[in-house]
Amino acid sequence: MSVEVVLEDARWQEPGLEALADRACGTVLAHFQMDPQAHAVSLLGCDDARIAGLNRQFRGKDGPTNVLSWPAEGDFPARLAGMEGEPKELGDIAIAWDTCEREAREQGKRFDDHVTHLLVHACLHLLGYDHIDPDDAAEMEALEVEILGGLGISDPYIYKGEEHGL
Repeated sequence: MSVEVVLEDARWQEPGLEALADRACGTVLAHFQMDPQAHAVSLLGCDDARIAGLNRQFRGKDGPTNVLSWPAEGDFPARLAGMEGEPKELGDIAIAWDTCEREAREQGKRFDDHVTHLLVHACLHLLGYDHIDPDDAAEMEALEVEILGGLGISDPYIYKGEEHGL
């Protein structure tokens, strides 16, 4: 998996954001029998202030969020028909340290597991999955649970004895 990482927040160096992204996104692509080496993702490791600005700019929502994703231009099959020999760009992801750290702590999850879940979630968005309506949300959550299970990460929607959506 070709992941181009920009770290605006140095705290992302310690957990190895690039390795977490390679593992998460590569596993998503392998799940769909897509060659991870033939695809690329751009990833921004930032803080809450930066992601709040992106959230406002692109979604019209005030405040920080954990992860945002932007699929590459065009419909998915057309994007995969890029230049021969070049990795096909799936899109961009931004992830916020402060929110991820807080959520992992509050939910009693390992930080790396929570970040891996969010990267799987974002990568599924890049492939066209969404959770706007309940049926789509159920499909996307089931995929996340299955993919994360293959990585040895337990169901991220069950914590502290309760089920919660992302």
